[in-house]
Amino acid sequence: MYTGLQHAHSALAYLVLAGVGISLLSALAGLFGGKTFTDKNRKLGLLGLIPTHLQWVIGLILYFVSPLGINNASGAAMKDATSRLYFLEHPLMMVLAVVLITIGYSKAKRQVGTTRGFRTMTIFYALGLVLILSRIPWNAWPGN
Repeated sequence: MYTGLQHAHSALAYLVLAGVGISLLSALAGLFGGKTFTDKNRKLGLLGLIPTHLQWVIGLILYFVSPLGINNASGAAMKDATSRLYFLEHPLMMVLAVVLITIGYSKAKRQVGTTRGFRTMTIFYALGLVLILSRIPWNAWPGN
């Protein structure tokens, strides 16, 4: 089960990056195009929101069953950069990213019919994407 969750978490990361990227590019296009935020644009925001939430659920399960997660929490782990990444930095940044993306979507969906929805989604999705990219364990990704 653990190995399957690890593979799912790794594979879903690509969908998260693609979904958040597509949502962000769509929001940027609307923002700089001077368009009105429509229901279609709101649905494009779901491309970033849904895989992000699914990834968070799988990551949360992994955090509690993985030897690198909560089981690794100790003073010695704080001194080791790799251990600290897996048990503290990665989970914390990902939770913050999920919160920002969720807030951005929630605020933007209330702005359908205005031009502000694009700005809201751009700000929150961009901040979430930066946090995600900052704490992905790149050395553990397939192909590295």
